[in-house]
Amino acid sequence: MITRKLGTHGPEVSILGLGCMGMSEFYGIGDEKESVATLERALELGITFWDTSDAYGPHTNEELLGRTLAGRRDKVFLATKFGIVRDPNDPMKRGISGRPEYVRQSVEGSLRRLKTDYIDLYYQHRVDRAVPIEETVGAMADLVKEGKVRHLGLSEASAESIRKAAKVHPITALQSEYSLWTRDPETTGTLAACRENGIALVAYSPLGRGFLTGAITRPEDFAEDDYRRVNPRFTGENFAKNLAIVEKVKKFAADKGCTPGQLALAWVIAKGGDIVPIPGTKRVKYLEENAGAVEVKLGPAEVAEIDAVFPPDSAVGDRYASNMMGSINA
Repeated sequence: MITRKLGTHGPEVSILGLGCMGMSEFYGIGDEKESVATLERALELGITFWDTSDAYGPHTNEELLGRTLAGRRDKVFLATKFGIVRDPNDPMKRGISGRPEYVRQSVEGSLRRLKTDYIDLYYQHRVDRAVPIEETVGAMADLVKEGKVRHLGLSEASAESIRKAAKVHPITALQSEYSLWTRDPETTGTLAACRENGIALVAYSPLGRGFLTGAITRPEDFAEDDYRRVNPRFTGENFAKNLAIVEKVKKFAADKGCTPGQLALAWVIAKGGDIVPIPGTKRVKYLEENAGAVEVKLGPAEVAEIDAVFPPDSAVGDRYASNMMGSINA
């Protein structure tokens, strides 16, 4: 697997990462046996930049990775997150905390569940508007001094928050949604702020939550507990309108001799040497298909042609339901 440097401050990581969230929640019922097989195959393929969070499950995704990595922790560059507060009595309820004492509490829990004494990349999952980001990052920086964390990251942070955070401690990565149908980092100035500060963009949902693969053709394709059933881009008239984007992806892919998903990933990879996509999957066959995207080379002219067909406002509908959109520090 080809590697790519994670910003100015980070190490070399696999050019394609693995988002592990769906193995435990949000995309239908999980299958631990299949998830473990997917993680094992990722190691074989050299996809060793793994992404999780204490919010996934909650907690069960970190536990899954901890069990799988027992005895071979050094094989993976492991990223996890804190900051989204889950209520065990209300699975739909969400809170946000960036309080320094919560940072400390969260890292100890993640280290225990992951069965490790260090985290390679520790993200603030969402910016807490009630706590100055300088205070949160200051507490995170203490964890670096103590050796519990090696690199710091932010997720869905605004350009202003990125700049403030970088003055406190070097930030290695910003994780934000980025794909052919979510171009927000380009239009909100966050990608520019990252490049000013030598920060990598880690692109989650680079396949548009599976939509850009062409495998989803109707809302009924989702399991009953799949959160995409309430995502604005997958409901009502928006679903039908967004299918038109997929048809364009299919055409480009056919011309290139690859799958639609591989084209979508190749586009993200081609958008800059400081961008690393982390497509999520819980199945070996999709992991292997995603890995094939590394072999799809898009030149500047091809990227420009694709950009012309997919302007930033191509997709119809917000990328999250209204309650979740409010947590994004845009």
